[in-house]
Amino acid sequence: MPNSNSKLHHIRRGLQEAGRQELVSRSLQSAQHCLEDQDFGTAYAHYLLVLNLAPELKTSVKETFRFTLFKWAEDLDSLSRIQDLFNCYEQALELYPNDEVICNSMGEHLFRMGFRDEAAGYFHKAVKLNPDFADAKENFYRVANWLVERWHFIMLNDAKRNLTYLKAIENAVHSGCKSVLDIGTGTGILSMFAKKAGAPYVYACELSKTMYELARDVVAANNMEREIKLLHLKSLDLEIPKHIPERVSLVVTETVDAGLFGEGIVESLIHAWEHLLLQPK
Repeated sequence: MPNSNSKLHHIRRGLQEAGRQELVSRSLQSAQHCLEDQDFGTAYAHYLLVLNLAPELKTSVKETFRFTLFKWAEDLDSLSRIQDLFNCYEQALELYPNDEVICNSMGEHLFRMGFRDEAAGYFHKAVKLNPDFADAKENFYRVANWLVERWHFIMLNDAKRNLTYLKAIENAVHSGCKSVLDIGTGTGILSMFAKKAGAPYVYACELSKTMYELARDVVAANNMEREIKLLHLKSLDLEIPKHIPERVSLVVTETVDAGLFGEGIVESLIHAWEHLLLQPK
């Protein structure tokens, strides 16, 4: 009896495999016919079925799948079916999460629709996946010009200013400040100053997705990614102990503009004093 059951099991598995292969073959043929008829939506649906049933075909159909996705996305864009367009890209990236071409294309759609922060994230990912991908690099630099204000570069190259910040942070840490919160960290420079000064616990928050990603790269490039906790949050949304375990002994920030009281600095410092900073003894 056990042998009989085992044989039935193998027969069922064989029939299921044969059925799967037949469905995959028919779907591939149908997808090709739809492409010839420029019915990109139906072709895309067939390729989704194929790739879910036969993941082993991912490499062999990747180029055609990309072509189909991009053509169908163009159709959806022209029909203003924006949610459907992004749903298709999300499905594609589930199947090909490390495909720099699909990431770059997703970024281009986001950029055209005004979602520049989100677009920068996809362009950045595409460049990280393939540093030699010229289109993605050009797109990333273009969106960076929109998102990273020129004054960032002026500040970062102001040696006298940076040295003043460094000395002030060193004095505070050497005077007993053990935990530091950097509000609006930007590139992460003040957080790294705090860590270099010897602060055991350093936290940094940044609202801009682009600047947050940039700070992550800068901190990692300086081998401090395990020593500085970066949070993609506005400081007004920080909660203890949800985001940081306890109140900090020092708050640092560069959120001043040419008029001093810009970028919401007064509100953020009042909030930090009341909710995030240790009260004086």
